[in-house]
This record gives sequence, C-alpha cells and structure tokens, in this order.
Amino acid sequence: MLKYIAKRIGLAVVTIWAVATITFFLMNMVPGGPFLSEKAISPQATAALEAKYGLDKPLLQQYFTYLTDALHGDFGDSLKQRGRTVTSIILMKFPVSARVGGVSVLTALLIGIPLGCIAALKRGKFLDSLISVVATCGIAVPGFVICTVLLYFLGVNLKLLPTMGLNSPKHYVMPVMALSFYPTAYIMRLMRSSMLDVLGQDYMRTAKAKGVSGFMSLFKHALRNAVLPVITYVGPMLAYTVTGSFVVEKIFTIPGLGGEFITAISGRDYTLIMGTTIFLATLIVLMNVAVDIVYKIVDPRIQLK
Repeated sequence: MLKYIAKRIGLAVVTIWAVATITFFLMNMVPGGPFLSEKAISPQATAALEAKYGLDKPLLQQYFTYLTDALHGDFGDSLKQRGRTVTSIILMKFPVSARVGGVSVLTALLIGIPLGCIAALKRGKFLDSLISVVATCGIAVPGFVICTVLLYFLGVNLKLLPTMGLNSPKHYVMPVMALSFYPTAYIMRLMRSSMLDVLGQDYMRTAKAKGVSGFMSLFKHALRNAVLPVITYVGPMLAYTVTGSFVVEKIFTIPGLGGEFITAISGRDYTLIMGTTIFLATLIVLMNVAVDIVYKIVDPRIQLK
C-alpha cells in the first residue's frame, strides 16, 4: 500500500507539472495582455507594469521563474487585483465554493444512490421508467438551463427563495439544487446499471437460496459491490463541485473561486489563472488517489499495484 501511494504521489507531481506547463504556454499564446483593458494607459505605463511583474522577460525565463516560486508556495500577485496575492484570493474564495460544493456532493450521494437502487429493484416498472427519465434529463439539460428555471419559478415567480448571495441557509437551496442535479442523475444511472449487474451474480442467487432476507442481501452483499463505480466517479465530482461550478456561481452571484476564475480569464490575470488551475489540478489528483485507497477499503479483493 505504501509503495503504491508513493508511486501515485510521484505520478501526481508529474501530472500537476504537465498541467501547469501546458496552461502557462497556452495562456501566453493567446493575443493580448493583462494591461490592454486598462483605461487611458500609456505605452510607457504598460511597459512599467510589465517590468514590475516580470512580463517583459523572455517566456522561458518567466516559466522557470514561476515554477521556482510556485514550488516555494508563492503564486505571485494578482495582475488585476492590485495589492492582493493569488494565494490570499484562493484561501478567501475557496471556502465559499467548498461549502456549496460539499453540500451538493452530499445531496447527490444521498439522493442518487437510493434512487439508483430502487430503479434496479423495480426494473421494467413505472418507477424505474420515471427515475430513468429524470436521470436522462439531468444529464442532458445544461446547468445554466437548470439555474434559469429555478430562478424563474422559485425566485422571481413564486418568490420563495433569494436569488443571489449566500447570506442565509435559504440562499444555498437553489445553488445546491442546480449544482447537484447533474451528479445526482449520473449517480442514479451508475447505480442502476451496477446494481443490475450485481443482482445477476451467482453469490446473490446463493444468498437468496439460503434464505437471506431481501434487505440484508441488498445492503450486505449487493450495495457494497455495486457502489464501486460511484466511488470512482466521486473523486473528480468532489473536486469539481467543491471548487465550484463556474456557471452556477456566476448566475447566483456567489463570491466563490469559480467567479474569480472567470474574471481572471476575461481580464487576462495570468497569475490568478495559473494559481487556480494548479490548485484545481492538485485537488483532482488528490481526490483520485483518495478514491483508489477507499476502493481498497470497500473491496479488499482489489490489489493496488
């Protein structure tokens, strides 16, 4: 196990380096710059700003300087939010996204797993068809459409819920519903197909022949094996939702990391783009490693090599 974890950490470092390298050079290949949108700024002032932030140096020198600083935990100063470092922005904005994302992940698991099991147990019946239709709609409908529908009916028309910010528990309802709708639908589909496969295995028929109750057979034997594909999906899903959906945060005016990332891209804030990208990549890699370890705990037959 320790050898496997060490190997995965090594691969994680290589992956993060590759993501940082690709992002850095692609970002600098795009025409324009972070100071072109400044109002009434002279060429001399632009040159002074580029010199201040090291953007006047050769690209390879900028690259190696950034990597060296990043290895020491310094992601630099924001080019657009003067006086603020990238690290401080991430530390301030990430907890907001993490709260919304964490509740969304928990909601998706608590709803998706049971409904997927029910759909498998009621295969071919009305309830199975209804759950399948809802799951298909959840996967097919874009997130901004879900946000718009929720805003119109629950926020504007019925005036049941606030439409922006996170000032009270009510403010979390619509963002969590919008953010958890897709993963809930996907988990329902995964659980249904996985549960159907498990229910057809020989050991399930043997348990039934021995007189094991349906409830015990489902939760002691079937669920533990059927949930493995869901565990695989939870890793990237957790990283994505905890970091924050860019669309959902923008629509509901949530002051999270997703909104900062969109603002950084539109404003060509190179250091903030790099910092948030590396942070997200690191989170996804760590989640995948954690999922593999949980895999081993859930099913001891799995060999980690």
